[in-house]
Amino acid sequence: MSISLYRATIPVYLRGLTVMADYIRKARAHCEANAVDPVSILTAKLAPDMLDFTAQIQRVSDTAKFAVARLTGVESPKFDDDETTFDQLRDRIANTEAFIAGILEDRFDGAQSRQITLKFRTQQTTMDAVDYLFKFALPNFYFHVTTTHDLLRAQGVEVGKMDYLGPFEMQPV
Repeated sequence: MSISLYRATIPVYLRGLTVMADYIRKARAHCEANAVDPVSILTAKLAPDMLDFTAQIQRVSDTAKFAVARLTGVESPKFDDDETTFDQLRDRIANTEAFIAGILEDRFDGAQSRQITLKFRTQQTTMDAVDYLFKFALPNFYFHVTTTHDLLRAQGVEVGKMDYLGPFEMQPV
């Protein structure tokens, strides 16, 4: 059985973005309930050389929208990375969700044959679309989702494994 690139991207990224929106909501609620300055969470880092909470949200957004754009050949929306509040971060996630949700399955036709080139400051690599998705885009996305989760935990925000896994339907046994 094969899995389409559409199924391996759109629902996966939408679920992860839903998790991120929930993390932002919980971070805000934590600040309000405990008289915590939101800046302390927005700028929180796990280590001095890591990106802060705000940048983690931005990277989740970028990874999802750029992956979908690269796989489908559509242009990704551009965001300025200038968010400084929970509301702005929530809007960024909502805008990313809207972009991704608007990509129809047929846009992935032929995506398996695409070559994706990633350019970093002094290096670049080219790989086929499947390798790009499974070896770079999805691991990078989940790295930043996980780091966001861990940042919130380190700041005392009550999030757990079920928050990370996101919503899914449970059936009574």
